[in-house]
Amino acid sequence: MKRAIGLFLLISPVLLIGSGCEISAQSRQDAAIELVDPKILRVCADPRNLPYSNEAGDGFENKIAALLAHKLGKSLAYAYYPGATGFVLNTLNAHRCDVIIGIPQREDVVQVTNPYYRTAYAIVSKLGTDLAAVDDLADPRLQGKRIGIIAGTPPATNLAVNGLLGNVKSYPLVVDTRFDSPASTMIDDLEKDRIDVAILWGPLAGYLAMHSKAKLKVTALLKEADMIYRIAMGVRPTDQNWKRQLNKFLAENMDEITQILVSYGVPLLDENDSLVAH
Repeated sequence: MKRAIGLFLLISPVLLIGSGCEISAQSRQDAAIELVDPKILRVCADPRNLPYSNEAGDGFENKIAALLAHKLGKSLAYAYYPGATGFVLNTLNAHRCDVIIGIPQREDVVQVTNPYYRTAYAIVSKLGTDLAAVDDLADPRLQGKRIGIIAGTPPATNLAVNGLLGNVKSYPLVVDTRFDSPASTMIDDLEKDRIDVAILWGPLAGYLAMHSKAKLKVTALLKEADMIYRIAMGVRPTDQNWKRQLNKFLAENMDEITQILVSYGVPLLDENDSLVAH
């Protein structure tokens, strides 16, 4: 369970769901009420969690939501809640909003749409070092190196398998994103040589490397087991028509969505698990 929670938090920290029991009996009874307000696109989001979302609308999920609202001819509103336990319960299932913009396709606490991108965990290193060529966690060059990792995320298991936990610097998984950003702290430590490499979820790695003061290289961990995931949108289990409408939007606007993701440094993969060149 800890591994799963770590995955959801790092894919998009609003997804620290905490319990598979958040689908309330009341929400099941409201099957006929698919949208809070048919004239307004109401999005569930974290208020301070770049590169995904923030209250200023600066995240890539904000941009995708704005595109969706435009295409649907709706105004856009948000129900903000910190990325912590109770997010789904207090937003989507409370009928304060109607869609979570980013969620793992395999998640079963909400109903998911078709996926709109694939990405992977990545290793971040400084350019000009021998570690910049590392593309898997079995590489002997990692032995004895200081490795940054978010506690409880999937790469931690792979580090243990390769005997690399001895020099790991662990960063907290469960934080209030309004006040803390373990991923940003990790990249700051890499810039200041407190660690030798950082291992992060791809969208975080790409975005933070783009904005780093140092010259960093982001290498997707494509050779590692369980490092690649499809990301979709999430709706209430009862909202079948809304799900179909979102799938239609995704199919018709994939090029624009992809451009948004690329502009934020998200390492995108094709169906053969190869990096998409842009």
